[in-house]
Amino acid sequence: MEVKTAKSAGFCFGVKRAVDTVYRQAAEKDGPIYTYGPIIHNEEVVKDLEEKGVRVVDTEDGLKKLKGGTVIIRSHGVSKEIYEILEKNGVEYVDATCPYVLKIHRLVEKYTADGYHVVIIGNDSHPEVEGIKGWGKKERISVISSREEAGNFRLAEGQKLCVVSQTTFHNNKFKELVEIIEKKGYDIIVLNTICSATQERQAEAREIASQVDAMIVIGGKHSSNTQKLFEICKKECENTYYIQTLEDLDLTKLRNIRSVGITAGASTPNNIIEEVQTNVRNEF
Repeated sequence: MEVKTAKSAGFCFGVKRAVDTVYRQAAEKDGPIYTYGPIIHNEEVVKDLEEKGVRVVDTEDGLKKLKGGTVIIRSHGVSKEIYEILEKNGVEYVDATCPYVLKIHRLVEKYTADGYHVVIIGNDSHPEVEGIKGWGKKERISVISSREEAGNFRLAEGQKLCVVSQTTFHNNKFKELVEIIEKKGYDIIVLNTICSATQERQAEAREIASQVDAMIVIGGKHSSNTQKLFEICKKECENTYYIQTLEDLDLTKLRNIRSVGITAGASTPNNIIEEVQTNVRNEF
């Protein structure tokens, strides 16, 4: 069997930086270490960090109750209010926000202050988008994720518009939604803030999926960028399987397959990718 593994599969720069930061802090610090939300959307990594004493704080109320320790802000970033809570309570923190996400924070802060209405193309409930929304005036921010929402979007007469994107959003879908909004004739600035690594990963996944009989997409079940990869691959290859680890893969479905492609989301460690790749090769 031919096995094609995407070169871009696995940790992106921002995720690797955040994960390395947590492991380093856990090794160097004597006091408790916390992450605000799971450091990445990968249960295996989160479990390993828990065994090393790293605890997850999921809510603002939880942050407010901390009396010490070190909080690590994950690559998804957080709202301005979270920084204010930590500083007010004197809690030490390490900012591992991805630089590409920080750039969006600055853009939203600037453009809403300059009187623009900002549209974020992305998933409203995703932690990255929740953080981005917290850097501008609420009444000047909207989130759009579908054709229907783009079609229904209305802006007050005379107001200027700035469009940005969640860094892990589907690139072609971003362009499609922007086109719908642009046809409304607004005074508009479009800033494609999708991470270049995300675009490369999606393009490579699409190409491999179009060339193989089956496609394996590896990533956490809550990983937005992995879900996008699955959608892209499924359009190109009907036999596309979404797994978190090797245990989720039903190898019997690959019995009569001549070629398999493998890709993985930005939160998937290399050891999991290598384990899947090795077992598929050895099994067939």
